[in-house]
Amino acid sequence: MTRTLSRLSLLLALSAVSSIAGTAAAETLTVGLDADPPRLDPALSTAFVDRQVMNQIFDKLVDVNEQLKVVPMVAKSWKVSGGGLIYTFTLNTGIKFADGTPLDAGAVKYSIERNMTLEGSARKGELASVKEVTAPDAATVVITLKVPYGPLLAVLSDRSGMIVSPTAARKAGADFANGPVGSGPFSFVSRKRQDNITLKANPAYWRGKPKLDGIVYRPFPDGDVRVANLLSGAVQVITPVDPKDIATIQKNSKLDVNTFQGIGFQGVWMNVTRPPFNNKLVRQAFAATLDRDAINKVVFLNTVKPAAGPFPPGTPAYSAAIRVQVADVANAKKKLAQAGKPSVPFTLLTSPGAVNAQLAQLYQAMASQAGFSVKIETVEFGTLLDRADKKNYDAVMLGWSGRPDPDGNIYEFFHTGGSNNQAGYAVPAIDSLLEKARAQSAMSARIATYNVALGKILDDSPYAFTYFSSNTVGAVKTLSGLKLVPDGILRFYTTDLN
Repeated sequence: MTRTLSRLSLLLALSAVSSIAGTAAAETLTVGLDADPPRLDPALSTAFVDRQVMNQIFDKLVDVNEQLKVVPMVAKSWKVSGGGLIYTFTLNTGIKFADGTPLDAGAVKYSIERNMTLEGSARKGELASVKEVTAPDAATVVITLKVPYGPLLAVLSDRSGMIVSPTAARKAGADFANGPVGSGPFSFVSRKRQDNITLKANPAYWRGKPKLDGIVYRPFPDGDVRVANLLSGAVQVITPVDPKDIATIQKNSKLDVNTFQGIGFQGVWMNVTRPPFNNKLVRQAFAATLDRDAINKVVFLNTVKPAAGPFPPGTPAYSAAIRVQVADVANAKKKLAQAGKPSVPFTLLTSPGAVNAQLAQLYQAMASQAGFSVKIETVEFGTLLDRADKKNYDAVMLGWSGRPDPDGNIYEFFHTGGSNNQAGYAVPAIDSLLEKARAQSAMSARIATYNVALGKILDDSPYAFTYFSSNTVGAVKTLSGLKLVPDGILRFYTTDLN
């Protein structure tokens, strides 16, 4: 079931990487990713893989540490007042963007407002509670909310809090993603689609020059190619590592593999705006065919956890009351019969990669037991995202890397018009519950609200939750200083190649 690459294709891939690595500086790190980042613009990005690159280019207002605690970054301190409606940030001073533009309160104000207003911005929902952003002086930013919004700091630790150069963004307009300019430890140099993204160290970085001279990111959708490049020395880091390759890396005396719990979820979206999944009974039937335990064992070799909903164990909103759905083919057949559709054909959209191929084939086999006829269509990841956003699909394999605050794992996915609501799901009662949870301060109260919402969402089945994945990173043992944060983003500012 696993796709096997020919020896020639492996050699060609290794040769291409080696040619770049050979011309790079001695302390340039080459990183193998599982996809080519689609959009290097904080406002427009919807892909996890984008964040791997953007976190090196852009500083954020705040960040999160290994315990997912919000910590200072550009904002050295903050206070909350006005009954939770006013957030006042005091900024570090003397910071400059790579183009020389000062990073001051005006730049922060511009970036947040850009995220709120830019056409096509995926950040609008995250920042919908913001009433206004002001900059009373160069070192102070004040965010005033319409209603209390507990997730704000967590949201600002990600793309909504990334600060772009106003000079570069205004000049580039819609093309900013092709030449992103931030104030981070590394600066964008160039990219060749489906080949490489090259960054160089920012020598004037305000927290001190990085130890690395630069980073080259290479996309390898197929896990066989990723691990082959790591084993050959053509790359020094790969993420993720396919489960079958973990033991191979562990046996190599020059390599390490790190596996740590993630905060996201994986599964299958069903397009509720068109047949066959505009019928709730058909959606319920498909969800009932999926054996989550078998998925863990067969595809992931017991390295993931079956998913009950969007909140993995160990995250703040996890609730044992939300149980993993048990596969029930008989019930699935009954649902299809009730829908008057004993046989249902549909196309399952997925992106390249051996794991994705095996997973799609397993979904196909499981669904066929109940009467579904599943055609698998594989497209490049950026194309998959575009089709998902435009609702141009029947069902699509697409997950989420997760956010520190639970709002980031549910609101945009199931609220009407949410930026990640690829199903086209729209239920006013769910909207009200998700808005209520945003305004609640106590996590116990939020969990209770989420559980009510999830009861309805799981019954409606616009999304079939299948598993909670782990973060896996393969690297050379000479790499030091890499912090492993549960959000899965590799931060290379403090790393070195000894």
